[in-house]
Amino acid sequence: MRRRVLEWSDPMLALQAAAATSGLEFLRGLLNGSVAPPPMAVLMNAAITAADKGHVVFNAVPGEEHYNPHGSVHGGYAATLFDTALGCAVHSLLDKGYGYTTLELHVNYVKPITRDSGRLVCDARVLHGGKRIATAEARLTDESGHLLGHATTTCLIAPR
Repeated sequence: MRRRVLEWSDPMLALQAAAATSGLEFLRGLLNGSVAPPPMAVLMNAAITAADKGHVVFNAVPGEEHYNPHGSVHGGYAATLFDTALGCAVHSLLDKGYGYTTLELHVNYVKPITRDSGRLVCDARVLHGGKRIATAEARLTDESGHLLGHATTTCLIAPR
């Protein structure tokens, strides 16, 4: 039997930080450690590694605890990583007092992911950042740069 123990910070503190800053300031707080990562990032062993206006990069290391019954990482793991990176790319454009929600997420799986895939890199960029709607695209690669999947999103932007 295997066991994994998780510890995380109060997610309400990150919510307060998000409300008090611009999107890019919040993401840079996650990057420099002044804002604690959300519990889902801890669960997925994922972290933001780059944040600029309209562009973010997340790294994640899947393990066997993310497996489905077919002996590979569950597709929901990649979908969640895509949703996170794409949403954060959109969030990087937002002024203080604004938030977003995902309206649509389209994921294309290209190769299976296993614990042997190593560190994954999810690189997301905004394609269109309007006042109410934003779209973005992302690529998921392994450490060697092999494409594992790609995705697009549409997000709704609104005052908090």
